[in-house]
Amino acid sequence: MPRGKIVKALSGFYYVQYEGGLVQCRGRGNFRQKKITPLVGDYVEFEYHDKKEGYIMAISERENQLTRPPIANVDQAIIVTSVKQPDLSLNLLDKFLVLVESKSIQPLLFFTKMDLLEEEEESIVREKLAYYQTIGYEVEFLSTKDRELNHQLSVHLNQKVSVFAGQSGVGKTSLLNTIIPDLQLETDNISESLGRGKHTTRHVELITFEEGLVADTPGFSALDFKEIDLEVLPECFPEFVELQNQCKFRGCMHVKEPKCAVKAALDRGEILEDRYQNYLQFVEEIKNRKPRY
Repeated sequence: MPRGKIVKALSGFYYVQYEGGLVQCRGRGNFRQKKITPLVGDYVEFEYHDKKEGYIMAISERENQLTRPPIANVDQAIIVTSVKQPDLSLNLLDKFLVLVESKSIQPLLFFTKMDLLEEEEESIVREKLAYYQTIGYEVEFLSTKDRELNHQLSVHLNQKVSVFAGQSGVGKTSLLNTIIPDLQLETDNISESLGRGKHTTRHVELITFEEGLVADTPGFSALDFKEIDLEVLPECFPEFVELQNQCKFRGCMHVKEPKCAVKAALDRGEILEDRYQNYLQFVEEIKNRKPRY
């Protein structure tokens, strides 16, 4: 039985890429009874009579999956954050990082609109963002007229399945349209009052870019911690993970526990104060969420 990868899902059809080309498939009949939904990015086994009539028979175990966009087996998330219009929000950035880390997806940080900052503003912003490099994240700084964009992205996107993430209006859709002009994703100007851009994406598709695959959607913009348990949260902060074995108590939450290595590092100025405050806010958010039934 041939194997392939779902690269597009539209109106109940799944388009499976395999060494012989592309086959249009439906899910097998008992998928619905078993509440199994194939996702773009799934590795599948399928049968087909011709290129327009195939059936997905089995889905391989997923490495990870996202709800918005509905996609599986993502290697990396390019988190796009603007430093101006809308202004830089480390709170939103850290929220995206927690969601991505919780799915075991490698984050890559792109900061856009650097050229819109005044000189003094830029040095303050770069100093704060340098912290993210010190804790192991790969960072790229982009201007609104970056001519090296394709080269910068091709270095990171080759041989990987990538998805873009970030709040509305930060330039995700423009980035995608720049690297893959055939996409022609719709963008609107940012509303001055709302500070938001708009996009429309009718389906999810993996588009070939160089030797990688890129999801053709500007990515998840709804942010909540419904799927993240409280004890998992510290594991989504790599600098906390590095120190956790030095805490007095196993399973330390780094909030009020005595002899906490994370709080000691914070006191020494080794952990960014803004980021730790965001962590405390996320702890409260998870504690106060309504129970799921």
